[in-house]
Amino acid sequence: MTTPNDLIEAVNLYLDGIHECDIDKLGIVFHPASSLFDSDEGKVFVEPIESFLQDVSTRTSPASVGQEKEADILLIDYLSPINATVKIRIRAHRNVFVDHLGFVKGEAGWQIVSKIWHLESVVEGVDDPNAS
Repeated sequence: MTTPNDLIEAVNLYLDGIHECDIDKLGIVFHPASSLFDSDEGKVFVEPIESFLQDVSTRTSPASVGQEKEADILLIDYLSPINATVKIRIRAHRNVFVDHLGFVKGEAGWQIVSKIWHLESVVEGVDDPNAS
């Protein structure tokens, strides 16, 4: 199956939204009922999209401090013509994340219905203005 341009456009909207901390872009690409998941030390962390967008709205974006966008699409796996999982790697300040994004194509186009993320590595010698 070939990769439709509209799925790539949705992935790029997500990548831009994360790099710019642009909740308008993220609000378009995430389905309103979506959630984000992570696991740390055996405990599952679940964050509804509303909470995630609120958190992102308070962050200093990598773009605003001059960081070039570093992001790669690692894998696209189609379950059907309207369901796909996309694996990406993206750097935000010093943190390098790997995300698995569950996409479904509906009336609003391709939207993320779930995100599982993992902090893959930390780039040494780089400041993170969002670190507490």
